[in-house]
Amino acid sequence: MALGTELATVNPDRPKTTSVRRVIQARRLALRGVSKVFTSRHGGRVEALKDINLAISPGEFVSVVGGSGCGKSTLLRIIAGLEGVSSGEALLDGQPINRAGLDRGMVFQEHRLLPWLNVWDNVLFALPDPRGPAARELVDEHLELVGLKPFASAYPNQLSGGMSQRVAIARALVNRPGILLLDEPFGALDALTRIQLQQEILRIWQAERATMVLVTHDIDEAVFLGDRVVVLSNRPGTVKEEIPVPLARPRQRGGNDFSAIRRKVYRHFFLEEENAPEYMV
Repeated sequence: MALGTELATVNPDRPKTTSVRRVIQARRLALRGVSKVFTSRHGGRVEALKDINLAISPGEFVSVVGGSGCGKSTLLRIIAGLEGVSSGEALLDGQPINRAGLDRGMVFQEHRLLPWLNVWDNVLFALPDPRGPAARELVDEHLELVGLKPFASAYPNQLSGGMSQRVAIARALVNRPGILLLDEPFGALDALTRIQLQQEILRIWQAERATMVLVTHDIDEAVFLGDRVVVLSNRPGTVKEEIPVPLARPRQRGGNDFSAIRRKVYRHFFLEEENAPEYMV
């Protein structure tokens, strides 16, 4: 049984952490002519990404949208250092990305918590030196950041889906990465929990000021969170358009300016407006 449905069980006015912390160094990303081709053992060839050119400034929140199979997750894996490029170059602060590193955290659609560890130990597990002098402070600090310090002793099967994703976010942040990569992190959640976690990740971004890259199918989510929305084409994924979102935060989803930007993104996927839902027109 879940301990609770969402953060409503946690004090929303919890104090900010006052511990001594290593300051996050937000990182600059650049993808220049990046293409990625996968080949099977039988000689099959799939071109996932083609000639991606993208620059992301330190501390920026960039949303990437596109249809299924367009290479969004592959793009994140290249930034994370989990995939190499077939051509072009992926740069982090001007240096080639050729391996994974603690300076980049990643949150997946599934929380991927270890079921035999409690919440506290799941976050501790991400640290390279779990017995180090700062380990306990780092874990406590990041559980407080996501509002789950009261549930430190709970196990994954006792948590709701949204709470499990909060643990995954804390685990991704505990090494103080300069970049947080979000791969459809709220896609498996119900609509209300999803909105709550969108607001939560925005709060965390504003507190941490790391560079964030989100891939999503949800256009509303992309506009609500991003400083900019990058629209990818169908496979092979290419950058069709980069749409700025010059709206003050907190953003009003029902506002005219918000709706106008949402329509710009939406029309990349529905060529004729009569195919779009009425609220998008």
